[in-house]
Amino acid sequence: MSGHEVPHSSGTHAPAARAPALACDAHIHVYDRGFALVGSPDAMLDHATAGDYRLLQRRIGTERAVVVQPRVHGTDNSVTLHAIRVLGAARARGVAVLRPDVGDAELERLHAGGIRGIRFTLYTAAQAMTDFSMVEPLAHRVHQLGWHVQLHWSAAQIAAHAALLARLPGTVVFDHLARLPLPDALSHPAYEVVSRLLDNGRTWIKLSGAYLDSRAGARGGYADTTSVARAWVRQAPERLVWGSDWPHPTERAAKPDDAQLFDLLSQWVPDAAARHRVLVDNPARLYDFPATANPENPE
Repeated sequence: MSGHEVPHSSGTHAPAARAPALACDAHIHVYDRGFALVGSPDAMLDHATAGDYRLLQRRIGTERAVVVQPRVHGTDNSVTLHAIRVLGAARARGVAVLRPDVGDAELERLHAGGIRGIRFTLYTAAQAMTDFSMVEPLAHRVHQLGWHVQLHWSAAQIAAHAALLARLPGTVVFDHLARLPLPDALSHPAYEVVSRLLDNGRTWIKLSGAYLDSRAGARGGYADTTSVARAWVRQAPERLVWGSDWPHPTERAAKPDDAQLFDLLSQWVPDAAARHRVLVDNPARLYDFPATANPENPE
């Protein structure tokens, strides 16, 4: 397909690689001024609604999406529930941000709305909606629903909280290649922590956020990320998912090219069958997507 302009994405061309049917973008955020905002207004992004995201789907060819609650909308997950409805209940899921005082009725409402996990974005603790003391109690609460716990932590935080991580029940998902620093990702203590957790069969990693730790950058094709991505592929190909991280909220000065990011997956996962697993089979299992696409109108 030919490319076109998409808000918060550089370039206009389509990826060289063709997305398989039911391919999932397992990490996006939706920002919408129609919903309550918290914290600094500078964190808000315009032209980043669910409707805007559909343009990216058409460009890169993905059909399913996982909407991750952004910091600017706090713990009111209405914006994420709305995005799921807009994108289609059979083709979208969500990851919420919660505090321990959330009621059982609210958890049930969120589950019915397509939420399948909760996220702790503690990489920059000063701006976080949650803290480390909330992780374990909330993990036990959502485990009863079959949800996972998604973590955006620094490598240093992962290493420092290894004991906590080992105690968590249920499924744990590490964001953005587990945020291991480059170029010595595989020698960082956090690599051993995450690798040991992968052996428990309940730990997943998102192949996403190449630009967050790459020193090579877009001009260098993010080539320095390949060694850590392939290490995860070798260890647990059945527990990896891919995400664009659109609208790339950390990248304010220059937005990445989402076609380049999608094509990078072919370098990270050279085997076509394994890529299909990452894009289709694995997210279907992790996020509880239906076995086949529902022809419903996503409106």
